[in-house]
Amino acid sequence: MKRISIFLSLIALFLVTGISALGNASTQTLSVKVPLALSDFIPCANGGNGEVVDFSGTLHEVLSSTINGNHIHINELFNPQEAKGVGETTGEVWNANGETRQDLNASLVSLPFETTFVNNFKLINGNEGSFIIHENSHITVSANGAITASTDNFTISCR
Repeated sequence: MKRISIFLSLIALFLVTGISALGNASTQTLSVKVPLALSDFIPCANGGNGEVVDFSGTLHEVLSSTINGNHIHINELFNPQEAKGVGETTGEVWNANGETRQDLNASLVSLPFETTFVNNFKLINGNEGSFIIHENSHITVSANGAITASTDNFTISCR
């Protein structure tokens, strides 16, 4: 999903900034609120037996880009706002919070590029505790196309 996000961001930025901005420094910021509705299995819920929790609220996204000559920097930030979920079995209420962030630095003409992705997402219930998702990944590609740095760490925990 994060790989698709980079691609869609690049397309959106070219539409927003326009090709004429390539010769000059240009910064654009877009802030959008998108309705959030999803169901997810929370293994910590229902006394550790797990249950499906139905969430609704808003997902806030801030997308910014800076193009300077042939270099682009893109920053995406996502965070849930007033997002709550209700357990289908227990009726327990879960609050969603945290943030997901992605940064991309790249040349518009060729390599190199680097991207960093960090996801800190928490579902919190006063009775059951917390379900925490954390991921951080990074990749750097040199001017000759070689991957010079790559990491992907992913954890899920119930507390």
